[in-house]
Amino acid sequence: MISETAKLFYPSVEKLVNEIVAVNHAWKVARELFGEDSPLSISSRDLKTCLQVRLLRSYAPEQVYLIEDKKAEGEPVYSLRLREPIGNRLYAEHLPMRVAQEVLAEKELEQFKKI
Repeated sequence: MISETAKLFYPSVEKLVNEIVAVNHAWKVARELFGEDSPLSISSRDLKTCLQVRLLRSYAPEQVYLIEDKKAEGEPVYSLRLREPIGNRLYAEHLPMRVAQEVLAEKELEQFKKI
């Protein structure tokens, strides 16, 4: 049986995806209520990015990978595509390409884009 400490340090792909989705929703609500530049909005956005990076570094490219979402409007974004659905989800939200380039090494980007 996995200890509670191990669960915190090594969350499952399912747990990370659920956290990413929840934080993404919270970020959107915070932007609507307090504005895009509010501390809560910025903190929520940054937490979502951290969780996405953790998901990629822990589970890419075997269970999740980056793919450009060509249908998204606005700035270019990656979709964190899941190889197997989690619930009814096939992806773990979007990550702007400019943010991915800031927080990931070029080698990681290439590794995480392996389909």
